[in-house]
Amino acid sequence: MKFDINEVIAEMGAAVKDAVGENWNEVLAVTNQFLQSKKERLELLAELRIAGDISRKRFESRLKDETLIAEAEFHSIAVISKAIAQKAANAAMEVLENAVKTAINLAK
Repeated sequence: MKFDINEVIAEMGAAVKDAVGENWNEVLAVTNQFLQSKKERLELLAELRIAGDISRKRFESRLKDETLIAEAEFHSIAVISKAIAQKAANAAMEVLENAVKTAINLAK
């Protein structure tokens, strides 16, 4: 399986939907905006890791940064609690991390 950013973005959106449950309607627009606006940066980050151009430690550090950015964007919706925003951000970045790990393992 080749790394496909469009598929990963779709899976990240689904992970956020699962994470926020009944609050999905409140976060749908922000989720889509966040994922599309960060798509190129997330793709570059993933490709650098898959190619071995950045270490696992650096990749994980960058994922933490991206998670904090996502959490801040989700906080922009007043109806979302901090816990829901954190859960949504973590779910999205976990999908990206797992997709990269899979691509790395398949390349071996």
